[in-house]
Amino acid sequence: EVQIVESGGGLVQAGGSLRLSCAASGFTFDHFAMCWFRQGPGKEREVVSCVSINDGTTYYADSVKGRFTISSDNAKNTVYLQMNTLKREDTAVYYCAAGPPLHTLVRINGQFFPYWGQGTQVTVSS
Repeated sequence: EVQIVESGGGLVQAGGSLRLSCAASGFTFDHFAMCWFRQGPGKEREVVSCVSINDGTTYYADSVKGRFTISSDNAKNTVYLQMNTLKREDTAVYYCAAGPPLHTLVRINGQFFPYWGQGTQVTVSS
C-alpha cells in the first residue's frame, strides 16, 4: 500500500521557520522525484520544490529560492522541506507528491504524479 504522510506544518510568525517532513512507503523511492506543492486560500495549486531521488537534482519555484531547502534521506524514504524567512504569502496547505524524475518533465504541475499525501497546513501570521 502506497503511503505519503506529511508532517511539520503549523502556525508561525512572519520571518520564522518550519521544517516539513514527508515519509513515503509502498513504492520504489529512488525511481521517483518527490515534490512539494502548495495551495493557498483562493489560489491554484503550485509547485514549490522538488528533488529527483536517484540523482539529487532539485527544483525551486522562484518565490522560494534562497528561503526554502529540499533534502532527502533515502535510507528513511523521507523528504524534508526547510522553510526559512517565511512570509504571509507562504500560507497554504502543503502537499508532498511522488512523480517522474525531473529530467522527464517539461512542466511540473502535478500531472503524472500518481501518489499524493493528505497535506499539512502552514499558516504564517504577520
